[in-house]
Amino acid sequence: MSDGPSIAFLAAPTEVARSAQDKLAARYGAAPLDRAEVVVALGGDGMMLETQHRLLGRNLPVYGMNCGSVGFLMNDWREEGLVERLAQAQASILHPLRMKAFSGNGVASEALAINEVSLLRETRQAAKIRVSIDGKVRLAELICDGILISTPAGSTAYNLSAHGPIVPLGANLLPLTPISAFRPRRWRGALLPSEAEVVFEVLEQEKRPVSATADYTEVRDVRRVEVREDRGVALTMLFDPDHGLSERIIAEQFTV
Repeated sequence: MSDGPSIAFLAAPTEVARSAQDKLAARYGAAPLDRAEVVVALGGDGMMLETQHRLLGRNLPVYGMNCGSVGFLMNDWREEGLVERLAQAQASILHPLRMKAFSGNGVASEALAINEVSLLRETRQAAKIRVSIDGKVRLAELICDGILISTPAGSTAYNLSAHGPIVPLGANLLPLTPISAFRPRRWRGALLPSEAEVVFEVLEQEKRPVSATADYTEVRDVRRVEVREDRGVALTMLFDPDHGLSERIIAEQFTV
């Protein structure tokens, strides 16, 4: 066991991640989660999101190591030198999006999203959605498969797949991106200030039902969804100095 911070290890339910957890715990010692000073998450980006959701309200720093298929939010896997890597790691502070979704019967559901909040059609019928920013209607009717708003950290996830822009950390911008927009055809989305409050209203709800999802919390048959960045919640991710999240976001924009 090496000197250093009290470390809790959390692993994805895969053989590779569990094996890595056993090796690291044997080498560095494993602290209970409620006594840890830092958490090492082993898996892919999904494991990082799951870990951050599990730690909401505690703001424990999380250092991820890639033992999965997608590891944009993770550092490279190495068994050696973990204490030194943690000591040298750079912190990125993220703020999640808070979604408040109202279903057809008026019941409200709240959830936090570290990546994005997305609205998607539930049937073969295209969705019709009205988009308002800070109380002003900006799109009276968007006909589409859906629409999403993402955090900067999430801008390289679903947002990028939907052809949305990559946003560097610290830019204080949130990408708003349509998903397969039919009308208006030429609208490709917008960059919003991080303090903006976005409201989505589902039109013709019974004929064109829509679901809303904050990361992996889904609400079906919504009629109204309110989204804003929650500055009262902070999430800390740790990255190796030569592989910080801001650098990855910039580098991703030059990947061909």
